[in-house]
Amino acid sequence: MREMSPLHRERLNYQPKLAGALANGINSVKLSLGNTTTSVADCADIQNLFKNVYGQPIAKFGMTGEDLSTESRNVGVILSGGQAPGGHNVIAGLYDALKASNKENKLYGFLGGPSGIVDGKYMELTDEIMDAYRNTGGFDIIGSGRTKLETEEQFEKALIVCRQLNITAIVIIGGDDSNTNACLLAEWMKEKNTGISVIGCPKTIDGDLKNDQIEISFGFDTATKTYSELIGNIQRDANSAKKYWHFIKLMGRSASHVCLEVALQTQPNITLIGEEVEAKAQSLDEIVTYMADVVAARAQKGKNFGIALIPEGLIEFIPEMKVMIATLNDSLAVLEKDEMYQNASQDKKYEIITSKLDDASAKLFNSLPSAIKAQLLMDRDPHGNVQVSKIETEKLLIEMVRTRLEEMKKEGRFVGKFADQAHFFGYEGRCAMPSNFDADYCYSLGYNAFALVQSGLTGYLSSIKNTTKPASEWVAGGVPLTMMMNMERRHGEMKPVIKKALVELDGPVFKALEKNREKWALNDCYVFPGAIQYFGPSSVCDCTTVTLQLEQEKTLASV
Repeated sequence: MREMSPLHRERLNYQPKLAGALANGINSVKLSLGNTTTSVADCADIQNLFKNVYGQPIAKFGMTGEDLSTESRNVGVILSGGQAPGGHNVIAGLYDALKASNKENKLYGFLGGPSGIVDGKYMELTDEIMDAYRNTGGFDIIGSGRTKLETEEQFEKALIVCRQLNITAIVIIGGDDSNTNACLLAEWMKEKNTGISVIGCPKTIDGDLKNDQIEISFGFDTATKTYSELIGNIQRDANSAKKYWHFIKLMGRSASHVCLEVALQTQPNITLIGEEVEAKAQSLDEIVTYMADVVAARAQKGKNFGIALIPEGLIEFIPEMKVMIATLNDSLAVLEKDEMYQNASQDKKYEIITSKLDDASAKLFNSLPSAIKAQLLMDRDPHGNVQVSKIETEKLLIEMVRTRLEEMKKEGRFVGKFADQAHFFGYEGRCAMPSNFDADYCYSLGYNAFALVQSGLTGYLSSIKNTTKPASEWVAGGVPLTMMMNMERRHGEMKPVIKKALVELDGPVFKALEKNREKWALNDCYVFPGAIQYFGPSSVCDCTTVTLQLEQEKTLASV
């Protein structure tokens, strides 16, 4: 028996709120279908690849007021990719709906992610197991993994396992790549006329799996509130000690939604947004200059402290860094077979690398601190690429800002002190106990996934809309996975993938930051959000992210 804190024990008893029509009972929902759909781009290519599930209509559930008969069925569930708060509640919602529909139904959890269904590793989920994980963080109930489901051999093995367990539906809980794989599996299962449906659920703390039908990916709410609490604490400390600049890197490699949301919750002095950097083609030097100028301006006012937020994927948004890294990838592929290079000292390696780069990239490489150069030359990933995710961007910027400030001091343009602290907040938010919003939202997503299964649908993503309203007004339904797909180059080949939602620079969320950026830079406008609240007024406990509120206000205004 695991040890539990008083809060853990109390959360096990929390009954999540269900979305609209679902609250009337799983056997009383009425399915309505809209018009046929098309993919977000590359329609001909996507349709050709998904002949059996392409063009399906958007699904919506209402209430019939009468019970519907249901047959006994077994369902399999997979957790795929990185953890996100609320995953256990998706499974709980799926389990409760399945058992409410027919007590003979069974739910099998595949262990260790997608590989579990291929290797036949699973466990049957029971009341006792489920009741130990309700409203808790983490994915430890069945574990997760990053195996991709995309080959004929994998699909055939998965089918054998499903036949052995009499499984007629698979629910995959994951992000954009995981749900792309869910769509591939759904297409294969339908093409082979297996009778097995595949439904996805939108997960990622990064917030980049969203569109008109998916208002928010689960986990984003809890993760950003967790980071905001930590940063609020640091801001209070900075405002008390008044002697440190805190450079804080936040998770979110492909998009800067986390950084932007946390900035709006805490109001730091500097917030870098990767999409803005790319759109303005900003150089590393320009970013460093901007940061140093803010530090100097605050020092001029006697404020030798501050907070800077940095998205994890910043490096990959800087155009000149992209070019340099691409050249490094090519050069290192050759040099790894060069005995002289392999036996050279670190400084000699830098010299050899520089000779392989064009003038602009060589200049940029030589401007980097030695520790960052070493990180760029570390062992490459399985695809032969520089492991950009391992670059300590926050420390890179600290070193470069310090160097710039020393230059400014010699010129009489900086009169203060610069003492630094570096932080990276990522894993702290991935398995946090879910907020009430995520607990409710995830439970509804899982419950709704079974409603899609019960309705005989496949190739859909569970969708809960109208989420800034009370749960009783949430709208349950499903969006065809092909509707969100386009073609992108992955590892040298064009592949169908769900299109990532990046920060929109003309959208209301970024505009809110842009409007306040100058004021927040020079003044101490810090907000201290505090810990996630689970008990108390709904206005405190059930509040959604600033991002969701601003985006939905815009959506409602345009209707």
